[in-house]
Amino acid sequence: MDFSPGVLILCSLLCSVAGQAPVISVEPRAATVRQGESASFRCQVARGAQPIQLEWRRANNQALPDNAKTGPDGSVLTVANARPENQGQYRCVAANSAGRSTAATVLNVKHAPKVHLTPAGPLRVRMGSPVSVECRATGRPRPTLTWKRQGSTLQLVTKETNDVNTIQWPAVHPEDSGVYICQAENNEGVTEVKVEVIVEGQPGAPVASVGATEMTVVEGRTITMECQASGSPLPVITWSKLRAPLPWKHTVVGGVLTLTSVGRQDSGQYICNATNIHGYSEAYTQMEVESPPYATCLPDQVRLQPGDTLRLQCLAHGTHPIHFEWSRGGRVSLPPGAETTKDGKLLIAHVKLSDSGTYKCVASNHIGNSEALAKVIIKA
Repeated sequence: MDFSPGVLILCSLLCSVAGQAPVISVEPRAATVRQGESASFRCQVARGAQPIQLEWRRANNQALPDNAKTGPDGSVLTVANARPENQGQYRCVAANSAGRSTAATVLNVKHAPKVHLTPAGPLRVRMGSPVSVECRATGRPRPTLTWKRQGSTLQLVTKETNDVNTIQWPAVHPEDSGVYICQAENNEGVTEVKVEVIVEGQPGAPVASVGATEMTVVEGRTITMECQASGSPLPVITWSKLRAPLPWKHTVVGGVLTLTSVGRQDSGQYICNATNIHGYSEAYTQMEVESPPYATCLPDQVRLQPGDTLRLQCLAHGTHPIHFEWSRGGRVSLPPGAETTKDGKLLIAHVKLSDSGTYKCVASNHIGNSEALAKVIIKA
């Protein structure tokens, strides 16, 4: 029997398809969802001999999680109410009489951090012993870890390696007793875990405490910091400042440190030290000194010709944020077209003779305000 060339070509094509292993793809190739959301993936068959069976599996041929379902024909995989453990690679496996093939996709699940402390506490330790607590966190995006002491906003100095942030004491003292918080934060949330450290000292060992661990004061005021200490024999109390000498206007009487007319340079950490024959103990007060603004104008006098551009800059020292406001003397409003900026600039393009006069900048913060003047002379 003779066959035409067209028939032979058609037969060749049909035979090749009939004996071809599946060719598949998965869309999307990757998906990112938040915890609790759903994700769907479709396994598409490009060609291959029918019938083709589709099956979804996890990497390493693990079974699908209980919240993952496939459609009637096996082509669509849906992960509902996604959990962190659902993250990973999923594979579509296609098989027919000619063979099998696979295509993969990746599911990323964004979730708030989970935190684990080692040891979990509470920790009872002897005075002088070394102590360390490791904080580990999982989350997506990768969380940042910080340690702080309960009742204080100061971030503690810690050691960080890989995904572990460790708080360490080479030798603990009674004042180190307290609750410490490891905080893990990413775009999906913040998680905190606490650990209590209890330092047990020998009988008679000093224990220092301060009336306030943090204080915010206004420049020029007189400030007192009180320190008390227990122990036998009665400890001797002294005061010092971290990385700086005590302000020269200071007195210490009966454990009370008095600072007269404080300035911004007096901000910092103050240390009460209680000492006796059994050892020493420290307690800390963090003081921040805030001040009202002190304003100046640059330049404070300027001579221009009509058509020139006037540029004035108001500068202020003091506690931020500082707000600036420009006006003219004599209850005259600013010229039309005058521009002011948040950082204290005043700009007037193409000045006129009528723009001569005194310009006033008022700088203010939550403590007070200050004003500065600039004289503008315009002559043809």
